Amino acid sequence: MAGGASKRSRLAEDEAPRQSSVVVIDAGHGGFDRGGIPGQRIAEKTMTLDVALRLQKVLQDAGHRVVMTRESDVFVPLGTRVAMANSYPNGIFVCIHFNAARRSGASGIETYFYSRDSLALASAIHYHVAGGAPSSNRGVRRRGYFVLRRARIPAVLVELGFLTNPAEARYVQNSSYRQKLAEEIARGISGRNEVRASSLGTNIPSIPLQPFIDQTLNRDREGSRSKRSRKSARRRSHKSSGSEKKPSSEDESATGKKSTPKPPEN
Repeated sequence: MAGGASKRSRLAEDEAPRQSSVVVIDAGHGGFDRGGIPGQRIAEKTMTLDVALRLQKVLQDAGHRVVMTRESDVFVPLGTRVAMANSYPNGIFVCIHFNAARRSGASGIETYFYSRDSLALASAIHYHVAGGAPSSNRGVRRRGYFVLRRARIPAVLVELGFLTNPAEARYVQNSSYRQKLAEEIARGISGRNEVRASSLGTNIPSIPLQPFIDQTLNRDREGSRSKRSRKSARRRSHKSSGSEKKPSSEDESATGKKSTPKPPEN
């Protein structure tokens, strides 16, 4: 038992990222890419940008250097976003998104990461955002989204609630709530070096290392559709390939497949 706790503690220490000098904030979607699902009333691109700009100010006021992948309603290809992040080798990459699902009852906060050295950052941000929001906690998930898989620095993608859920949509349309979301993300960024596998027997303030659901074997629906539409896609502008449609975990649950949360592995 003690050996297992010691192993997890070493893992947490290994995963705690070095204090970075730059925070790269990515407001999801933008321009012709509204985000969300067809028929969705609230444009995801608008809400992600608002929260990202608020987060920028909170972090700058706290002394962080901040780089934005977009600061207005423009489309930025995914490859460009990741390239911007990777140009700051001592930085961290935080992608802001909101969720959507066909079922209006779907709700909650979830945070994604991919690389091993991103788990501490994901744990800290999720701990604060999920703990400070009235929405349900959908947990931390490992998944190979393009912006996470291609990032060479600690990177997370946080889903700040379902815009297709009437209650969460009302929250998000309130500027005070969007400000709170930004502040909780900032607390997670500032507290990422406080993440520990266990705080038992210590007086050191810590954030628990989060268990996670590994969805890296799941195949994104956008990827499966792309093969069928490759011929027509070549006739479209190259820009259109820069948008990554994220199937929500709510959609995946409808398939009947169940994932089990698991602790981080060495």
